[in-house]
Amino acid sequence: MKVIVYAGSEFLTGDDLATALLEYSESLGAAHAAHIVEIPVREPDGSTVGATFLVGPASQIVVKDAPLSGAELSAPDVVAQLQSLTREQRPVMRVASESGEGLHWGEEF
Repeated sequence: MKVIVYAGSEFLTGDDLATALLEYSESLGAAHAAHIVEIPVREPDGSTVGATFLVGPASQIVVKDAPLSGAELSAPDVVAQLQSLTREQRPVMRVASESGEGLHWGEEF
């Protein structure tokens, strides 16, 4: 489990959720963009609620290890969505094969 420290408050969540949130925040920062996201967090009474975060270039998020208190909080669908959003922020470059297949240079080059 991880504790997310954000805006002076602490939020207990799963390892994968915390990592996905950090990675998405970093990608938004690089793109000079911001987004509002919701992830599940565990309350002191053991219940699970959604916490909404504004993440982007100005986000100051700290994640620290937390002692395991109950089962690991898991939300694979939320993690997958954050990972997808992260990939959308990162540029993609296609590399041609070593054989040069797929390269079609015009005479001007």
